[in-house]
Amino acid sequence: MNQSRNAFTDGIRDGMPVALGYFAVAFSLGIVAKKAGLNPVQGFISSMLNHASAGEYAEFTVIMGDAPYIEMAVVILITNMRYLLMSCALSQKIHSGMSLIHRFLVGFGITDEIFGISIARPGMLNPYYNYGAMAVALPGWAMGTALGIVAGNILPVSVVSALSVALYGMFIAIIIPAAKQSKITGGVIIVSFLASFAVSRISLFSRMSDSMKISLLTVVIAGLAAAFFPVNEDETGG
Repeated sequence: MNQSRNAFTDGIRDGMPVALGYFAVAFSLGIVAKKAGLNPVQGFISSMLNHASAGEYAEFTVIMGDAPYIEMAVVILITNMRYLLMSCALSQKIHSGMSLIHRFLVGFGITDEIFGISIARPGMLNPYYNYGAMAVALPGWAMGTALGIVAGNILPVSVVSALSVALYGMFIAIIIPAAKQSKITGGVIIVSFLASFAVSRISLFSRMSDSMKISLLTVVIAGLAAAFFPVNEDETGG
């Protein structure tokens, strides 16, 4: 019980900067939600169920286009496909005896940033760590969307864009320590940046969604890294 309580507390601590970054980004997303005709309550519920900016933006675009529910479901599935890969990666840090309900709840709360802090945590993953991070990060995301709808277009676009920079700073804070600890990890990160830039400039991939591009690059780069630089189980703390 004490171990779970400590893990939950650690999750809250690590989730606080995530929540602040989410609030800023979701605030600008709320302006789009308002244009789609959502009220603050609807925006809050939407963000509590859909934890991705690209996924929600696609959702609001479909709503504005008055498209059917099946189209919305397909668009959001494709846009959020990268989370399937994150779930598979995170499952390697989950104890085999973890119950299905814990697995489901951890999977439900996976976002780019929560995945980042979870995968960087040493040893096997305690689900209560994720619950702690989710307890502050997800409401921060939902509240940002709701207040963005309330504010509408009152704030200048430049101010909203400046607030969203905090999220990129958080990504850097996640990858820099890992790159310092392992030259291989640092090399993979650099290759990922270069490959992502190249794909964004190649016309062959222009019709693919950003999420599909990320998913494709993740599979290829992670697969090659695993093949050429396998990690021993002793190094993962498992």
